[in-house]
Amino acid sequence: MPQTNRLTIRLPVESMNRLDVLAHETESSRTAIAAKAIEQYLDVQEWQIRAIQDALKEADSPNARFLEHDEVVSRMRKIGS
Repeated sequence: MPQTNRLTIRLPVESMNRLDVLAHETESSRTAIAAKAIEQYLDVQEWQIRAIQDALKEADSPNARFLEHDEVVSRMRKIGS
């Protein structure tokens, strides 16, 4: 089992009620559900920050290629169709 630390948070009553229902329906604990939700949130946020940082590095590189707005719109329309 990984090392853990305690975290105390305040939630709106409605959120706590939803958490209680979910815990009951999944036969899990509030703590387990909250810990998993936080892990998933962190994964997404860390991925997004890395993607933004990578895009900024690419944009700042001497080989960066930028497209005109019309070309971006055209490419997006092709993807959408």
